[in-house]
Amino acid sequence: MSDIPFSLDQLRILKAIAAEGSFKRAADTLYVSQPAISLQVQNLERQMNVPLFDRGGRKAQLTEAGQLLLTYGEKILSLCQETRRAIEDLQNLQGGTLLIGASQTTGTYLLPRMLGLFRQKYSDVSVQLQVHSTRRTSWSVANGQVDLAIIGGEVPTELHDTLQIFPYAEDELALIMGSTHPMVKEDAIPKEDLYKLNFITLDSQSTIRKVIDQVLTRSGINPKRLNIEMELNSIEAIKNAVQSGLGVAFASVSAIEKELQMGTLYRINIEEVIVKRRLSLIINPNRYRSKAAEAFIQEILPQFCTNGWFTGSELTPHPAPSPRQRPIPIAEKLENSSPPEIS
Repeated sequence: MSDIPFSLDQLRILKAIAAEGSFKRAADTLYVSQPAISLQVQNLERQMNVPLFDRGGRKAQLTEAGQLLLTYGEKILSLCQETRRAIEDLQNLQGGTLLIGASQTTGTYLLPRMLGLFRQKYSDVSVQLQVHSTRRTSWSVANGQVDLAIIGGEVPTELHDTLQIFPYAEDELALIMGSTHPMVKEDAIPKEDLYKLNFITLDSQSTIRKVIDQVLTRSGINPKRLNIEMELNSIEAIKNAVQSGLGVAFASVSAIEKELQMGTLYRINIEEVIVKRRLSLIINPNRYRSKAAEAFIQEILPQFCTNGWFTGSELTPHPAPSPRQRPIPIAEKLENSSPPEIS
């Protein structure tokens, strides 16, 4: 092994420094001293015979060689984890780990119910849920960092040949208002009345906002004419603002069930307009799927899908890892090149 000029520990250190932006914070994350981190980086640069960090700025910035090593290092560490999980699976489903990804709304309101049901049956399995933007979540599936994901936005075009994308469920977005709003007693309002309301929305680049604008446009409503009172960065903040009487909003039905039951929020129908979006299940067919992931796919996912879109039979259990799997850039590298999204 002497011809390999780096160790797994050095790759973990490189990844931590890149993620944290400093040697000190990386040392804290890894529970080692900063001098130990610096020494490992110096040894790694000497072994690779290239500088890996620019020393000029206050933030630890990777050089081109450092970024390239990080890209392949991410893949190496991911395969190490995949190997460990595959060997653990030779035993049984007692133990092991289930790694699930989700975009913001599905991860906050839908996945906890699904994972709760899974844990009732497989209490010994460690469950990890990673909630990020649709784009970052898609790359996590592609890179093998999670077993599968349920997202509300569009998978990046460059991943369409890498991932399997299954229609999974429909998510209705309801018009909500607080108990003191003058229209709260209406059964339904004409769609033209939307121009009279003050809206609280997510950022214009968010997935949900784009879906709403598209549906309203198809229904003859010009989204640019809506009065946007304020933009907030989370569904919970929007619900609180609506409850306080600051305006109305569109929100996923799954996100407002409790408030509707308690009477703190009210749902108002819009004549001739129903706002829905499609949730998708994404899986990388070239990565190993653990027994825990297989159990989740076959036993839990079919219970929450709509329209019979997913039964579990669409997937072949335990695909063999592909030795010719094409390289995939790390998610973080692409995340830096595009604005974040909320979905």
